Amino acid sequence: MREDRAKSFLQLIRRAQRGRLKIYLGYGPGVGKTYLMLQEAQRLKQVGVDIVVGIVETHGRAETAKQVVGLEVIPRKSIEYRGITVEEMDLDAVLSRQPHVVLVDELAHTNLPGSRNHKRYDDVRELLAAGIHVIATLNVQHLESLYNTVERLIGVKVRERIPDSVVAEADQVVNVDLSPEDLQGRLAEGKIYPQERVDASLENFFKQTNLEHLRELTMREIAAQIDFKRREIPDESDQGIPDQLMVCLASKGPNSARLLRFASRLAGRLNRTWYAVYVQTPKEDPTVIDVTTQRLLGETLTLANQLGATVFTFKGEDIVDTILRFAREYRVGHIVIGRPRRMPPWKRWLGRRSVAENLVFKAQGFTVVVVDAESKTDGTLPTHNRIEEGSPGFLPFAHPESPGNRIVDNLSIKRIVILNQSVTKDEVIGLLANLIVADLKPQGGPSDKPSIEGIRVALEHREAEGSTFLNDFVAIPHARMEPFKKPEMALALTRSGVAGVPAEHPIEAVFMLLAPAQGTAADLRFLTKAIQLFQNLNVRRNLHSASTPLEVFQIIADNEVP
Repeated sequence: MREDRAKSFLQLIRRAQRGRLKIYLGYGPGVGKTYLMLQEAQRLKQVGVDIVVGIVETHGRAETAKQVVGLEVIPRKSIEYRGITVEEMDLDAVLSRQPHVVLVDELAHTNLPGSRNHKRYDDVRELLAAGIHVIATLNVQHLESLYNTVERLIGVKVRERIPDSVVAEADQVVNVDLSPEDLQGRLAEGKIYPQERVDASLENFFKQTNLEHLRELTMREIAAQIDFKRREIPDESDQGIPDQLMVCLASKGPNSARLLRFASRLAGRLNRTWYAVYVQTPKEDPTVIDVTTQRLLGETLTLANQLGATVFTFKGEDIVDTILRFAREYRVGHIVIGRPRRMPPWKRWLGRRSVAENLVFKAQGFTVVVVDAESKTDGTLPTHNRIEEGSPGFLPFAHPESPGNRIVDNLSIKRIVILNQSVTKDEVIGLLANLIVADLKPQGGPSDKPSIEGIRVALEHREAEGSTFLNDFVAIPHARMEPFKKPEMALALTRSGVAGVPAEHPIEAVFMLLAPAQGTAADLRFLTKAIQLFQNLNVRRNLHSASTPLEVFQIIADNEVP
């Protein structure tokens, strides 16, 4: 079985143009993740694969250390931190060495200040972007969406966490399983920790109930991965069914992080694209709300991105009407919202209702899930209807080899422009609209070709509802209109940003998407794919160094995630 796994990953390596990622996933220290990873490395070396050790932590375990013998080890980089010299993986040395495969242990590790990347998984993303294949290890409790669940089940606050999207992007995830009794036996024999730490470990993290909970979460995670991988591309007949999921955020929500993690797991079990939507009322204009509220809102939206959501800020005086308008436009079937705080009796006497109550009352045709985000039970997902806790928010993108389902299938080199000078919002929109119209193939008479002014009006109407110039490096102006027959796209890289756009980070890319008036759910997936693509740190770095539209096109083709 282990030899078959090695051969399977070897086949992926030989077919790949971009780096592939394989993760050995376990439920705790000592189950054998690093050991099995090293065993596979030895087998790959025997069949002629150029493989090196980027970083492996043996933790003094003799059996694990023996498996390193004979493998090329890239020397670690020494970093001085608070008077202590600590060693980290030398990312530059691995990139310079350019091996075929590199081993990277403990994927959720936080790098020391002064490192190029804050987290080790960002190091891995750079390696993948450079065409280097990576085999890594991870414990299930480090998944961001499981933070509250793990805290509730075993009483541990996990400091180092990893976005679920990293695991969702992996080409292979292998469950490293061991019964809790056998794991406790290994601990008692001193094979995991020194003997003086054994008794305390058995009374705390390694308690039978804790290990059983973590093992179950790992199995559910693997089951979700298998279920996701085997799903076929949806039929066109299913495209019109509103099946996406959205979570409603508030600037002063009771526990937005807990709400987001619940929505991430629910989206994962339903295998649905999901959106995190914040409705900005006139009372919450950035010029009005205080600095603390702005900071909390920014942290919430950042976490939503890390968990795999597509984040939108919409403007509107009526929060419920704005939520429902978004849900209809983006074909949402499930709406997740936090349970409101208790309302004072005098407001009840005046007939007032909370946003959640009004939403339930008005949301005909939608499934509304009200989550008690403040509860210590973490709003655990029900077990019926195949909805279980412990799954990342997978995005149901089509298979990369399916024609028409990739950005590069709908974006030509003629529609890519690199702008070295500063531009305004109107200028860049006009430029991209011109690129699309000029490159359109005639469908019939002259009336079939959209006008530049018509595109401007459609985009302005959409922009009035909520800014598409997002707060994280990328702008996605988009609209639906006649006479488009299929999604049309154009891209501008803005070296000096977009003038007059209030954003925490300068806009580095403006991606325009124009879809048919009667669009499908597939059109919306392009929106999500574009946001994820241009928010990827390695993609942005590569695009920044690109000098021609052809190079830009190739970078997108190499990094587009299925």
